[in-house]
Amino acid sequence: MFAVVNIAGQQFKVSENNTYYVPHLSVEPEKEVTFDKVLLVDTDKEIKIGNPSVDGIKVTARVLEHIKDDKVIVFKKKRRKGYKKKNGHRQQLTKIEVTKIG
Repeated sequence: MFAVVNIAGQQFKVSENNTYYVPHLSVEPEKEVTFDKVLLVDTDKEIKIGNPSVDGIKVTARVLEHIKDDKVIVFKKKRRKGYKKKNGHRQQLTKIEVTKIG
């Protein structure tokens, strides 16, 4: 059984008892969070597709921790002009564990 869920504007294919890294959620660690924008649910016997979301289905997850992703380097250069620009950032992520679909 799996579901496609909209979390912070991005779609994730999730299943129970798995961990996922999602964009930063403003929920404290060890707290429960519920996602109600479920776009698709696949049970063993049928597939439900939402328009835009499936009614009556929610995904419950537990927030494990907040972390930073690996550093991304942004380097810009123009040839023969003496222009170089180096910048970088680390994306804020939240690690969640999906506990229940339904």
